[in-house]
Amino acid sequence: MSTVPPTKGAQYAAALHALKEDNRLRGLKPRSGIDFTSNDYLALASAPRMKKAITGALEAGTPIGAGGSRLLRGNCDEHERLEMEAAQFFGAETALFFGGGYVANFAVLTTLPQRDDLLVLDSLVHASIHEGARAGRADFRISAHNDPDAVESTIREWHANGGIGRVWIVVESLYSMDGDFAPLKDLVAIADRYDAFLMVDEAHATGVFGDHGRGLTAPYERHENVLVVHTCGKALGAAGALVTGPRVLRDFLVNRCRPFIFATAPSPLMAIAVREALLILRDEPDRQQRLADLVAFSHQEIRKRRLESPSDSQIVPFIVGDNARAMRLASALQGHGFDVRGIRPPTVPAGTARLRISLTLNVEKSDVLAMLDALTEETRDWVR
Repeated sequence: MSTVPPTKGAQYAAALHALKEDNRLRGLKPRSGIDFTSNDYLALASAPRMKKAITGALEAGTPIGAGGSRLLRGNCDEHERLEMEAAQFFGAETALFFGGGYVANFAVLTTLPQRDDLLVLDSLVHASIHEGARAGRADFRISAHNDPDAVESTIREWHANGGIGRVWIVVESLYSMDGDFAPLKDLVAIADRYDAFLMVDEAHATGVFGDHGRGLTAPYERHENVLVVHTCGKALGAAGALVTGPRVLRDFLVNRCRPFIFATAPSPLMAIAVREALLILRDEPDRQQRLADLVAFSHQEIRKRRLESPSDSQIVPFIVGDNARAMRLASALQGHGFDVRGIRPPTVPAGTARLRISLTLNVEKSDVLAMLDALTEETRDWVR
């Protein structure tokens, strides 16, 4: 009996159908409504100074593309100047510019930790960190979220079972979906106690926290066992990522990091944009203060309305639970004119689908009040 072979795309169609049945099918949609979704926390992406810096660079003859990898002709003065000034700004020994935060995390974790080493990852770190750990040479363990005792227990158990390499503790300083903060002081102490490295992803803290937006790791940037990733595509309003840390680690990355060695260098224009963003952080501290005031105001209004959120930062998760219900609520708020998106597994743990409300200087306090009124109205009859 002959059988008809499946079409070449059948397995993909079946996978997409399964996602749809689980209310997890994704699609691209254009920007629309008042911004409660972006990570443009300081509204730098469209800032006049940023536009002027790019326009001036183009008029001065700066090329749009680098034309090659950094180890060939792609190493431009713009990259070198950014890295020098970024290291000074963040108080680090050195900085290295990558094309994005995802590739920076992946690059570091597939290059620096060695075969006998151990990675201890907080359970809620970015997907790029998990991907880097899986693709790298070192063994890795997942530790309970924001639990220094669990981190230390994992290290002790590994040593007791014969672990002989270096330990790398990997966390975010501010978690992207829950809006809570890592206990950095405790983690630094553990790293020192066990001669371990601490790698901190500052993606959502750079520009927002610390003196002039230097981030939550600013007090530890000069420690020889601390490595930091400062994403440039969020509060800095540009693209790329800066890895800051000891010179020996930078030099090792330049010589051994395949995502750095074999990738075309980031656009020199983007290096100029990031440099201008750092200058804006230095020159216009009022942006950071205005955001802090907006965040404090918003959380006060959230508490008034008894809308539960575990965050005190500019990232405000509203936990719904059910995937379909979360997406219906997001759609309802979009119908009110607010760009609020639903977040579903696997981005967040199963059963914790949510709205991720982002507070930025792209909105006014009146916009926050109107959005919260709409959220209150849409959830008035919910049993929570």
